[in-house]
Amino acid sequence: YGGLPPSALAQSKKRVLFLGNSYTAVNGLPGLLANMALSAGDTVISVSYAPGGYTLQDHAFNNTSLSRIRTGSWDFVVLQEQSQLPSFPIEQVTAEVFPYARYLDSVIKAHNSCAQTIFYMTWGRKNGDAQNCAGWPPVCTYLGMDSLLRLRYLMMAENNHALVSPVGAVWRYIRHYFPHINLYSSDNSHPSAAGSYAAACAFYSSIFRKDPTAITNDFSLNAADAANIRAAARAVVFDSLITWNIGRYDSRADFNFVAQGNRRVQFTNQSSETDNFVWYFGDGDSSLERNPLHLYRQGGNYFVTLQTRNCFSADTIMKQVLACPPGFPGCDTVSSFSVYPNPVRDRLTVTVPVTGHLFVLNA
Repeated sequence: YGGLPPSALAQSKKRVLFLGNSYTAVNGLPGLLANMALSAGDTVISVSYAPGGYTLQDHAFNNTSLSRIRTGSWDFVVLQEQSQLPSFPIEQVTAEVFPYARYLDSVIKAHNSCAQTIFYMTWGRKNGDAQNCAGWPPVCTYLGMDSLLRLRYLMMAENNHALVSPVGAVWRYIRHYFPHINLYSSDNSHPSAAGSYAAACAFYSSIFRKDPTAITNDFSLNAADAANIRAAARAVVFDSLITWNIGRYDSRADFNFVAQGNRRVQFTNQSSETDNFVWYFGDGDSSLERNPLHLYRQGGNYFVTLQTRNCFSADTIMKQVLACPPGFPGCDTVSSFSVYPNPVRDRLTVTVPVTGHLFVLNA
């Protein structure tokens, strides 16, 4: 059983802090997201700090930004870099962007034990970055600039064990499939109403892991354009969550076991993204140990369950274990088996596919 537990799936209220600049502030993106989520039955409680032109470095040294992170209890903290910086040469990005992304992420995690950082992937300017084209030709076109922004935001997420809200990728999809929808304001950089609506759809799907076509709030757009934007966000975000690391850091339960004879079974925990374990051995006993050694009072077949959990997800796995009676041949290598017939008449057959052994016990 993968993904979130039913209790977490039912939880539809999220606290979100936005730290960005005018790309976040224009059209009131945090409030727009809250209104759109509400139309789909979910709740966003958001706080935003987004002075014009701000970089991650500015936020890293700003007392207001840091104090809002430190208030704690955020489910998500959104980090948005200045619109051009991540598309610059890698040496400049390595010096001026990545260290401050890492620092802000560390502050987020230090003061919000269960928060997830989301990097707000922005978009290429409508006709490329004319201001920097001469000195850095890759940004001369929309596709060139947008591709670098995508790459660098994914790098930031990878380096910080964080998520991406792929707004820029949604914009590219819309530009390709719905070119009549103008995502840009008159400066060919900032978002129009449609552009901010696309951003909010991307964030809704990233935060709640839900299909944005459930949103019924069209903002100020005509119904057809709003529906097309929601469909684009579904295709780019909801249908490919793992591409943006959404779910990548969920708790994953897994284990192996070795029967040691005398009804003792050693369990080896192979779970990831968790330090919270509960074992149920199928005989009424349980354990919180990472790698328990369990003694069964009677030999036989048992269904062993391992449950794992972290702040935002849980997982469960069940495996069948044969606790062998003393002296049972092949006991140490048994990992899966079948027993037949059931009920037994005069002969019981036990097959062990992994080893190829066949044991026949006469009644």
